[in-house]
Amino acid sequence: MKDEGSGNRLGSYLRARRELVSPAQAGLPPGGIRRVPGLRREEVALLAGISPDYYLRLERGRDRNPSPQVLGSLARVLRLDDVERTYLLGLAGARPRAPRRKRPEHVPARVHELLAHLQIPAFVEGRAFDVLASNPMAVALSPRLRPGENRLRSLLLDPEEQAFHQDWTQATADFVAALRSTIGDDTDNPRFVELVGELALSSQRFRTLWARQDVRGLDGGTITVHHQVVGELRLHRDKLPIDDVILVVYYPDKDSDSDEKLRLLAALSHTESAQAAHDEQADAPRPRA
Repeated sequence: MKDEGSGNRLGSYLRARRELVSPAQAGLPPGGIRRVPGLRREEVALLAGISPDYYLRLERGRDRNPSPQVLGSLARVLRLDDVERTYLLGLAGARPRAPRRKRPEHVPARVHELLAHLQIPAFVEGRAFDVLASNPMAVALSPRLRPGENRLRSLLLDPEEQAFHQDWTQATADFVAALRSTIGDDTDNPRFVELVGELALSSQRFRTLWARQDVRGLDGGTITVHHQVVGELRLHRDKLPIDDVILVVYYPDKDSDSDEKLRLLAALSHTESAQAAHDEQADAPRPRA
């Protein structure tokens, strides 16, 4: 996480965001050849009502205490939404902190019991999108939802997971932006450092999205996926925080086509599990008489 570890995360974020705003979006005439994408520094300063020299100091990390009013003006010029604006304020307000005591993510026993009783796809994920636990319906929906898998790594690197999502482009953008939001100022967390480093080396799509510095939440929503057995499924997603982990559930509209297909998938999964148990029992060594 080069930009996070450079000590000038505020400047890196401002630079990345201004490169994404076109002159037309900012209400400026296009005129002339532009050497940089998006807005120039002096244009951001002009539109925000601050001096070009002061904005330059902000981007270069020479002034790390801008007022809320200045940040509000910059958020307006850079077309930040509420989540991005909050992130910007957090960067400006960040102070050196004592290292956090790292502890392993733990799935409470009651959550394992809950997963066993749910008849819809459900799983538990950690802050870095690691799958920590899942029920049989989740694995039937996608084998990449087995414990030990990482949802973002699968999305970016596994061809089957890429084909699974109807809108893979949007899904990757959402996941990467959510990861940045989740990391926040916890930039020295070994798991985050490991995952970002791995994906930066192995995925051009990740490098492109990470450089944008998008931030957003990834909570409730509706997705469409293509299951290789039952076909297209339209499912709602809800995320429920439990202690230090997140319970994720997928479910269809009641009595919809996707509801019928999910019931079929459950029946097929139950049949396969029963057959596997029968085969295992048949292969077990028999005691001697």
